[in-house]
Amino acid sequence: MDQRRLILFLVFSFALVMLWSNWLEYNRPQPAAVAPQASGTGAASLPTPTAGGSLDAAASLPGGQQAAAVPDTAQRLKVRTDLMVVDISAQGGDIVRMELPAHKSNEDRTQNFVLFDDGGRHVYAAQSGLIGDGLPNHKTLFALPGDELALADGQDSLTVRLEAQGGENGIKVAKLLTFHRGSYLVDIAYEIDNLGEGAIAPRAYFQFTRDGKPAEGVDLYGVKTFTGPAFYTDAERFQKVQFEDIAESKAKFARQAADGWVAMVQHYFVSAWLPQDGLQREFYADPLGQGLYRAGVMLPVAEVAPGQKGSIALRLYAGPQEQDKLEDIAPGLDLVVDYGFLTVIAAPLFWVLSWFYRLTGNWGWAIILVTVAIKAVFFPLSAASYKSMAKMRVLGPRLQRLKEVYGDDKAKMQQEMMNLYRTEKINPLGGCLPILVQIPVFIALYWVLLGSVEMRHAPWLGWIQDLSSKDPYFILPIIMGVSMLVQMKLNPTPPDPIQAKVMMALPIVFTFMFLWFPSGLVLYWVVNNILSIAQQWQITRMIEGAKPGSKAA
Repeated sequence: MDQRRLILFLVFSFALVMLWSNWLEYNRPQPAAVAPQASGTGAASLPTPTAGGSLDAAASLPGGQQAAAVPDTAQRLKVRTDLMVVDISAQGGDIVRMELPAHKSNEDRTQNFVLFDDGGRHVYAAQSGLIGDGLPNHKTLFALPGDELALADGQDSLTVRLEAQGGENGIKVAKLLTFHRGSYLVDIAYEIDNLGEGAIAPRAYFQFTRDGKPAEGVDLYGVKTFTGPAFYTDAERFQKVQFEDIAESKAKFARQAADGWVAMVQHYFVSAWLPQDGLQREFYADPLGQGLYRAGVMLPVAEVAPGQKGSIALRLYAGPQEQDKLEDIAPGLDLVVDYGFLTVIAAPLFWVLSWFYRLTGNWGWAIILVTVAIKAVFFPLSAASYKSMAKMRVLGPRLQRLKEVYGDDKAKMQQEMMNLYRTEKINPLGGCLPILVQIPVFIALYWVLLGSVEMRHAPWLGWIQDLSSKDPYFILPIIMGVSMLVQMKLNPTPPDPIQAKVMMALPIVFTFMFLWFPSGLVLYWVVNNILSIAQQWQITRMIEGAKPGSKAA
């Protein structure tokens, strides 16, 4: 297999993979559509948990103690910090909407990105509650301390205290949400004051309720980013769960553990309930109907004797998948940045990219420097390959003569060609190596650009204002096509005229393919091509200059 056949094989294989991905997507059952909401709260109309008991198998949260249905017009409290704009509903004290001012919407760059959503594009809320007679849950009304609170200048944290209304059996409960400056972490706590006559041993649950619609993502040649719940424990590690599997009761994940967390993952962003390690917990995920799903964790609360107070607390992370910070927040949380089967290449590649970014302050220049570094690492391999290709170019006339002499005897022609390769010490497969080396790096970089929130809306220069999306004017893909055409001219001319025409058409085919690729990826390919052209031209000039008589038969 020479380089031309290799490229054709790669194009054919790529097309088959994309067709297969699209066929699977076409035949995958889609989540049911979410019923329209009566008003903006969205999560207020969620079905009430039913049947009690353990969360083993299909059992769901205990019920029977739910408060009366709360109108969708439940009062809200807006909380502003330097990184969040949060809407807290009086119903359950739940976070029903969250904007992230540091990240803008793809549709309108003047608008903040919305993570938790009350029905604008999605139904997505962070809910919690207590399980036990007379204890509040995510349907209970809480008294809000006002309409709006803000983290003041010089203030490092802001605590919102919500008092549950209608307490029974002499039990008073307060829900506390603490926001921190410069952090996407929110501390969620319950304070339980047992003024009754008997001891109580409640449980607490913390869950995400979301529709099954995919989040802001990329659909390029059948490649789709994951949206759905994920669970992590030290024993089972990272487990993603598809909404379809939850609907069909086929979801597989750790149900009980003394460590770990539950998250709702989407493209570039994640929310996660992060209990303290050492506390026994039960994970769950089930459908709620109307296209809604929930995934959460249940925790025991230490027994609270009469006249005593008890509490339970955990952290909620809701924000971007910033890789340099996630690992420090909780073990395994960095795994939500999923690079697929090429993680072993993509993860170090992102680390090198980040290092160059800290050096230059620009992700575009970081990509260029990474390309140069990769080219330098594989320089000896590339040089050997280009020498082989240059020698093949010198032998072009002699190979053409062999075709003319033995054109009717394919076996004899192949034998003579192999003898010529052996005499000239040429490996006909040597030219394949540069492409084979680039393929895994190319795919790994594709996933880095696709999955790293750091690349989202990251500018390079001029017209390139988002390295994670396509070039708006298609300038880079055209330059890439021209550079690929120049490379083809430097390669040996195929003896078969039809094959030569096909090879000359490949730059056009690849140009059209790259029109919709992330501009950062096209930038990598352009720089790589330019460096390859320079290296290949120099080596070809040296080989042809060293053998002035090699063109003779």
